[in-house]
Amino acid sequence: MRMRSSRHRRRAPPWWPENEPWPPVHGSLEWRRHRTRFVRRAGAGLSLLLFLVVLGTQQVMSWLFGGSPFPDRFPRALWAFGLVFVILAVVSATMRRFGLPMGDIVGAANRVADGDYSVRVSEHGPPSLRTVARAFNSMTSRLEAHEQQRRHLMADIAHELRTPLTVIQGRLEGLIDGVYPRDEARLTEVLNDTRMLARLVEDLRTLAHTESGTLALHKEPTDVGVLVQEVVKAFAVESAAKHVTVEAQPPKDLPLVDVDPLRVREVVTNLMSNALHHTPAGGAVSIAVTTTATTLAIAVSDSGSGIAAEELPKIFDRFYKGRGSTGSGLGLTISKNLVEAHGGEIRAASETGRGTTITFTLPQRSA
Repeated sequence: MRMRSSRHRRRAPPWWPENEPWPPVHGSLEWRRHRTRFVRRAGAGLSLLLFLVVLGTQQVMSWLFGGSPFPDRFPRALWAFGLVFVILAVVSATMRRFGLPMGDIVGAANRVADGDYSVRVSEHGPPSLRTVARAFNSMTSRLEAHEQQRRHLMADIAHELRTPLTVIQGRLEGLIDGVYPRDEARLTEVLNDTRMLARLVEDLRTLAHTESGTLALHKEPTDVGVLVQEVVKAFAVESAAKHVTVEAQPPKDLPLVDVDPLRVREVVTNLMSNALHHTPAGGAVSIAVTTTATTLAIAVSDSGSGIAAEELPKIFDRFYKGRGSTGSGLGLTISKNLVEAHGGEIRAASETGRGTTITFTLPQRSA
């Protein structure tokens, strides 16, 4: 049995033996005993309920018709024996059909409450309970997947934060020990490292909000053409330094669309930054904006080396870094989440040696 922290461990009921683990392991002897005990108690309660119902029915019939409802030729003892036999038969059949599947679900629910998301129940019994068991298994599967994602995310965050913190610590120790001169150039390097760390923390915060669905979008009528032009101007110095041509000629008659301009700008900026990073000197980056009756599409294309076919499905995974990547591996993940938060879609197309095109669409709601 997997060990759990005391914070997540539940107390066993008072009647549970002290030397046996709680909750019991699914399929173990203790688990089967727990299920049998549950079925017996439920069966006893159902038997008592049926007995009281029969007695009540007998009393009502006596009031309605007068005298005893039993025929005189059959003794009362025989009627009582037959009544008990029928009740036990009905209870036994009912508990076998309903009680055992319900006992399985109750036992599995105790394990989930203890934090064990690997438990599953067999889908048997009447259709209604099979539906409940199927929904329970689906729920535990999602919980288990979310738990694994949480653990992987924590490990990835620790790994990503360790590198810049180690670099900053090393530079500061070198300055203090006199290994590096305390000049403006060294201090600028430390400042750049702290800015990179701050950007990584901000990316992690945005990623957490988008994945949890708590990101607040402040939508307003936006001219996407103007927004794209502003992003191109922001990268003018970098593109000129790399000798990369940037082209962006969005249509002049674009309608205003209801989006969060800051978040859409962040998406275009991420795509633009990636395109410039993977485009060699003398190459070109282009941004195209097209519209349909229901969507607005923005495509960022570069003439870089492209992405291998086996790597293309992974580029939107968090912390995934392609060859030559120096970023945090969160830019495309955040872009995907921001686009989906707007109700849009994002996709990538690439051919090795011929560049990459990443296109995202937004719902077209003209203001």
